[in-house]
Amino acid sequence: MLCDGRMVCGCADPYGKRVLGDARAETVSAIWTGPRASTLRQDINAGGSKFCGDCPLKLPLAKSDAPPQRGTDVGTLPTRLYIECTAACNISCAQACCAPETGITRTRTAGMLDFDLFQRVVDEAGPSLGRIDFFNYGEAFLHKRAIEMCEYIKSRFPAVYLYTSTNGLAFSEDQARRLIRSGIDEVTFSIDGATPETYAQYRRRGDFDKAIRNLRAAADEKARTGRDVPFINWRYILFTHNDSDQEMALARATAQEIGVDRLCWELTDHPENMFSRRFVPGSDALLAIKHEVWDDNNLGNAIPGATPRAEIAVRGAAGPLPLVARRGRQLTVKTTVRNASTRAFPAQASYGRRLVRLGAQLCSADGSILNRDFERAWLPEALQPGAAAQVPMTITAPAEPGRYGLKFDLVSEGIDWFEACGSPTTTKTLLVV
Repeated sequence: MLCDGRMVCGCADPYGKRVLGDARAETVSAIWTGPRASTLRQDINAGGSKFCGDCPLKLPLAKSDAPPQRGTDVGTLPTRLYIECTAACNISCAQACCAPETGITRTRTAGMLDFDLFQRVVDEAGPSLGRIDFFNYGEAFLHKRAIEMCEYIKSRFPAVYLYTSTNGLAFSEDQARRLIRSGIDEVTFSIDGATPETYAQYRRRGDFDKAIRNLRAAADEKARTGRDVPFINWRYILFTHNDSDQEMALARATAQEIGVDRLCWELTDHPENMFSRRFVPGSDALLAIKHEVWDDNNLGNAIPGATPRAEIAVRGAAGPLPLVARRGRQLTVKTTVRNASTRAFPAQASYGRRLVRLGAQLCSADGSILNRDFERAWLPEALQPGAAAQVPMTITAPAEPGRYGLKFDLVSEGIDWFEACGSPTTTKTLLVV
């Protein structure tokens, strides 16, 4: 939803060219199930739509490729919603499509999202939503009631995963603390540099010291109040002027000292005179930080030792000896899990995401995955850095006899498997008789 109430079909539409409907005159359900959205789904299944225009999310199909088929029975309401409070921004990022000088605000018929419209849309869509992304183009917290909006969402629909991204400059330290107390699940601060001089080269008219103060206030409020949410990210775009070992090491140390949950690098191919030449695809430098890059996975962390890493041993199945089970019958597998990172693995929390469990993926004899979510087992308690715990797992053997594989890995529920950020897995043969 753009700040003027129009609904577009994706987050890659800065100037509102692909409008599905207008929430000021229609319900969310009418837009979601209406003829324009329905035709778009059918056209995409047929191979493409003129409606998509120059959308950068499009992927080309080879002439020999059949279009991927997606179900068109999508229910009466969406399960995910972006909410744009404003398209205005308080800084000017170099050559960004949403910089004030591009005229983006003139593509909206309202400067700020009407609060009553916001409430009506959230009240209607909330029961079906799994996630709200509370940002789009512009700086969300320029809206004077933005934090109140976050509080409203979490008070009405506490199970909705609420995420926002901010440059951290539009609120005071007290307001940053209030945002932490709102119940929001995840907050990303975009700060591209570890010193004022490097930061200001891209975030023009930005204030590095203020952004860091507000990031510090947010992390402090979370720690002071003993909250396990929000998860606080520091996202740092790499450019030629801020990608030295010294600058990145300073960012790592600052993030660790402040107490943020995650520091990640982001790669870009623009502006042409700024993007990092050091960390280009295929370079040794990029390979060295691969799992610390934002888009590589959802768990990697540039703070030293904070990337999740586990060691998993399956007891009673040493060497090549397989696990043996009768088809359709249960088998208890005894494992030992060790935390080989510097952050605890949470086993209990006030939320469902980010809880760490042991998972077993069912594989065929050649290693291909048959069922990624074959089985789970709870950790007995939060697993502290360097600690180990015995974790028994009960599996039900497949109904079809044969040779299978069980691939053991830890999973941060709702986020990612540890393997995605380089943690080793353990695979054992399962012989079903």
